[in-house]
Amino acid sequence: MRKVMLFLPAVALSALACVGTAQAESAPGCESTVQIGSTGYVKKNGTTIASVKQFKGCGKNWAYTYVWDSYAAQPGGFSSSAAMVVNGDRDYGSNVNGRNKQHVWSKGTSTLTKCTRAYGEVWGDGNVYSGQTDERC
Repeated sequence: MRKVMLFLPAVALSALACVGTAQAESAPGCESTVQIGSTGYVKKNGTTIASVKQFKGCGKNWAYTYVWDSYAAQPGGFSSSAAMVVNGDRDYGSNVNGRNKQHVWSKGTSTLTKCTRAYGEVWGDGNVYSGQTDERC
């Protein structure tokens, strides 16, 4: 019995290490993206359900939203989006929506010389939850 009790916490810790962390891929059409600025978070009633990051690469800025496993597993599915905010205004032309997609990249914007932030949304239970990164100028 003692052996089982020692084994269970190790299993629980290793499972927790894998929950909610995103290993971002490269942006569509650009394999050399690098994250800039801090990671933002989308929260539902105080619980984090997604991460939002801003990347630069190939002469463009990119927004990236990653929906955490815990929210993605909800019954009925979910939708998510990623968009750039340029000089304080949401760039709707960069917006990309995904149905039941945990990884969503915005369209790249040629805005490296402007103040930008990444913006992400997640919805699926009748409410829209959003988050954004810090602004980078």
